[in-house]
Amino acid sequence: MSAQGQSLFDLLPALYRLRDAQLAQSQSLLTPTESARLQNLQALTPPLSPDQQQLFDQLTAKTARGPLQSLLMLIDEQFQLLLDDLIQRYDDEFIETCAPWVIPYIGDLIGYQLVNGVAPAVASPRAEVANTVSFRRRKGTALVLEQLARDVTGWGAHAVEFFRQLATAQYVKHIRSDNHYAPNLRGWRPLIYMNSAFDLTARQVDVRRISDSRGRYNIQNIGVFLWSLNAYGAAKAPATAVAGSSQLFRVGTLGADMPLFNNPVSQGSDITTPAQPINVPDRLRRAVLQQDLQAGVGAAYYGEGLSVALYLNGVLLNPYQIQICNLSGADGSWANLPTTGSPYTVRFDPELGRLAFVNAPAPPPADSTTPSVQASYYYGFGADMGGGSYSRSDSFIVRSDAQSDTAVFPFPDTESTPRYTTLQGALTFAAASLAGAGQVAVEITDDGIYPLPSSPSSPGSPALLFNVAAGVTIELRAAEGRRPTLLISQEITLTGGAQSTVSLNGLVIGYAPAAARTALPAALLHAPAEASQLGTLNLSHCTLVPGWALSPAGSPQPAYSGLPSLKAESAGLQVTIQKSIVGALFVSGEATAILSDSIVDATGATQIAYAASDGKSGGGSLTLKSCTVIGKVHAGLLTLVSDSIVLAELAAADSWTAAMWADRKQQGCVRFSYIPAMSSVLRQHECVVQASGVSQPLFYSLQYGDPGYCKLLPSTDDAIRRGADDEGEMGAFHFVLAPLRENDLQVRLQEYLPAGLEFGLFYQT
Repeated sequence: MSAQGQSLFDLLPALYRLRDAQLAQSQSLLTPTESARLQNLQALTPPLSPDQQQLFDQLTAKTARGPLQSLLMLIDEQFQLLLDDLIQRYDDEFIETCAPWVIPYIGDLIGYQLVNGVAPAVASPRAEVANTVSFRRRKGTALVLEQLARDVTGWGAHAVEFFRQLATAQYVKHIRSDNHYAPNLRGWRPLIYMNSAFDLTARQVDVRRISDSRGRYNIQNIGVFLWSLNAYGAAKAPATAVAGSSQLFRVGTLGADMPLFNNPVSQGSDITTPAQPINVPDRLRRAVLQQDLQAGVGAAYYGEGLSVALYLNGVLLNPYQIQICNLSGADGSWANLPTTGSPYTVRFDPELGRLAFVNAPAPPPADSTTPSVQASYYYGFGADMGGGSYSRSDSFIVRSDAQSDTAVFPFPDTESTPRYTTLQGALTFAAASLAGAGQVAVEITDDGIYPLPSSPSSPGSPALLFNVAAGVTIELRAAEGRRPTLLISQEITLTGGAQSTVSLNGLVIGYAPAAARTALPAALLHAPAEASQLGTLNLSHCTLVPGWALSPAGSPQPAYSGLPSLKAESAGLQVTIQKSIVGALFVSGEATAILSDSIVDATGATQIAYAASDGKSGGGSLTLKSCTVIGKVHAGLLTLVSDSIVLAELAAADSWTAAMWADRKQQGCVRFSYIPAMSSVLRQHECVVQASGVSQPLFYSLQYGDPGYCKLLPSTDDAIRRGADDEGEMGAFHFVLAPLRENDLQVRLQEYLPAGLEFGLFYQT
């Protein structure tokens, strides 16, 4: 009995309480079932289990309780509800403790406007309403606008009051000593930050409107600069040696030039000072890094855990051993190479990711597995796709803490006596650990480069073979926060029994021909039809390099043009691809392919992006959800194409009848997508069809490896950029919901902008 019920019963005269106790003793108030349970519990030998003891106490108390006391207990429950409601009413006056249903009412009282809440910082309505009170106290300041931009979008942000940069005669009572009509040309800062968010050069008045991001410098204008690209890290990744040289290296694992990015330093939950270049994920500039290296151990960009770090035989290079140079020459050649006798060990170009050593690095000891040259760095990309240092453990199929019929084996092996030394050996060992049906995973635990040549005794053998028993799942994945690269000289072959599954997660797979070159493989991944009943192939957060390999400049190698990254010939196979970047897909007409939030890049609009195993006939049933496809598509059935972009066109004298083609038109649907002209599909709904004078997608870049790869420009027409079914953008970056983040920001800025001022949004990346 609760304390309130007991005190209410105690208020009664003793006569009534005694008579109620007598009634309880004279008759049993338990039901027959409860009486039987009580007798069974009394017959048990102590001690009782917690559940049995709880039931025993309840039944014993009920036998000693009279009908009047039981009635007062029911009344007490209602009193308790009223008391709780009174207490909650007081709590409901404060946003920190109010009930969820009260939040909109408090928000309405203070004029809070609802937003989509895409970014994590504004996903909680309670926190948003609470922050509104705090922001109101700072309303009208540039810092609150900057914090709003950062929190609402989840991107790097910086707010600039453009009147501070106007070249005007200054008021003698308010001298701005840092505002000069002409920039100081002796320094490097005015030049590299020109026309950026951190430009301090004085300008004349720009009378164009800032609301459409055309005008900037005017008294009433405030610019909000956004960095929509993210910085993703690689830890102690091997540098790639340049062919024919022992002194030249690139930090990119695919051997191509790659701009490095800054790892942004957080400004904290509350912004108290304006953002600086180190606080945003921007490209790492040569002059900035050169000045930073002069600070030695006090460097903010260079060092372990910072934006970039260089290692020689596992030892971190001293900042004073590095000289920053522009190593780019004409037509992609190298310039400004170091000479013998230089006081520096290496020349480094962060804008190209190039390293030029004064002397060839000494090879590591024979018993060491550490490459001679390593680099920790950050690169830029638009979203969590294709693998990287972001969280993706939710997509793992095999869990290390799962049931006893699952296991996760690290690679390289961590046992004192290694159980396997090669990736193929790890897969074989993992498969052998399962006595029957079950799940097993091999997890690569670093950001290394793993060359996978075919067996020397059998030059045409697969670089890696998955032979999965019936009912078994084998997962090859990168550990959380890692992005290893597999360079294969022959195909990775995928075979298995009935209801078997192969899963690849977080890997980058490219092609590197063997020294003794043999015939080209059929694809990077090949699921042959012979003696295989493989049920499912899952690709999550993977990259099958479009065009197989990259040239030093980053473009696809023309020698591999038109070759598929995946060739699935096994009948009944289901290919599932999510948040991945892949090349062309050749899928048997008897298989199916389901893609979501991914890029399919055949390296050209006239190339074949999807077809059957022969590269001509209609491929298996295809589903595209929020995908960007570069190349022609021929499917037996387009089950669903939604919120996607298909960039395709027919070449001169093309044998295809349409750039996007489905054999079966009685089923399927194409909705809220951009599709090629004269597409041979049925049931289009709210689509944008390519035509002269019609809106078309505009991209920063269509070359894999560029930071803005397949990312839509903000100037893209709203029919495409806001043409998805939820008013987001079409294409692979739909899940980022960038237009909705913009909408949220515009709503918030209107609320906190000082009267008479205007704002504009400017994307820096």
